Amino acid sequence: MKAGDLEKWLQTDESRSAGQHKDGGESTGHASGRRIVELLRTKRADLTEDDHAHMRKVVGYINRHLAQRPSGDVTDTRWRHSLMNWGHDPLADG
Repeated sequence: MKAGDLEKWLQTDESRSAGQHKDGGESTGHASGRRIVELLRTKRADLTEDDHAHMRKVVGYINRHLAQRPSGDVTDTRWRHSLMNWGHDPLADG
């Protein structure tokens, strides 16, 4: 997802309700999504090792989650919403 698309998605109720929430707070994926927006807007040369480590974590999460795709239409599912919080819409082209 592009930074602007992800930022807009993170403002929705669906985004805020998806994922695992610690003590009723923000979900891990939602917090990651906010960081991904920042990273997408950062010049590649300015990314730190910590930034690269976070992006490796994101890729790992997305790969694991994609392997758990539920059957049927996933358009309005927590599975898709969680992936979108991590910056990946499994229904988007490309």
